[in-house]
Amino acid sequence: MTKVTFLNPEFFWLFLLIPVAIVWLLRKKNHQSATLKISSLQGFKGSNSYLTKLKPMLNVLRILALCSLIVAMARPRTVDVSNKTKTTKGIDIVMAIDVSGSMLAKDLKPNRMEALKRVAADFVDERPNDRIGLVVYASEAYTKTPVTSDKAVILDAVRSIKYDNVLQDGTGIGMGLATAVNRLKDSKAKSKVVILMTDGVNNAGFIEPETASDIAKQYGIKVYTIGIGTNGMAMSPYSIAPNGQFLFQMMKVEIDEQLMKSIAKKTDGKYFRATSNSKLAEIYASINKLETTEIEELKFYDYDEKFRPFIWFAGFLLLLELGLRNTVFKSFI
Repeated sequence: MTKVTFLNPEFFWLFLLIPVAIVWLLRKKNHQSATLKISSLQGFKGSNSYLTKLKPMLNVLRILALCSLIVAMARPRTVDVSNKTKTTKGIDIVMAIDVSGSMLAKDLKPNRMEALKRVAADFVDERPNDRIGLVVYASEAYTKTPVTSDKAVILDAVRSIKYDNVLQDGTGIGMGLATAVNRLKDSKAKSKVVILMTDGVNNAGFIEPETASDIAKQYGIKVYTIGIGTNGMAMSPYSIAPNGQFLFQMMKVEIDEQLMKSIAKKTDGKYFRATSNSKLAEIYASINKLETTEIEELKFYDYDEKFRPFIWFAGFLLLLELGLRNTVFKSFI
């Protein structure tokens, strides 16, 4: 971005003296001109030459030179401003996402898993200065993407999340949290955060959620927990047909909210409940605001001085005026 600025704009007040200079030059001209009273000008008609008519241009040149000098003293210059930012306090974030079969429930549209993927992708886009990792879990857990600053890799990983029939179905909240903590425990970031999402109760895995949360606290890792699912009943998968399609029926939504609140409280995090697509988006927006990254913005200014052309122009006008006054208009002065 380039713009014109003035280092000494106070010199523009000198333009108020221009009318004074014009009056002074006119009065000086009248005092310097000889006068003669005669009874009639009839005999002088047609005797005025074009030089006589152009003589006032000498004062115009002088006034223009003065204006140009005033602008030069104000020091015009163009400024090219470039910005550079650097992260002074980065945050490492791991999203631990439940991929059990119940995540295909249709109380969020089109289902819980697809709704979560869209919101999580937006969250990643809005954290350009942080490192993010991804852990998925059912009865077991694994790291889908280690903590990285490569947002393209993270976005691809988020969009590829699906129900994984390789993992035994179930909800191992302790497994998911422990795996996420393992990704962050050696991090040198100023702040370490796990976003733990589930839609059920802990019923699988060999690591208890309480044990995993104790480990998170020990390493100074804050855990935000999200319970996903509407209140009451939801159209949920209960079996798989011979053709491989899920069969759905209305089932009660069960989330161990007490456990999720306990994990969040123990690690200085916060618990949220997502009962709709819009509520889920609001939750991620809230976490985005709670976990701010300190950014230092450096501005570089490149100045290009522009006063010299005005000085040269003023000098040219004064030399022109002086030359004309002592040559062409000499006999009229």
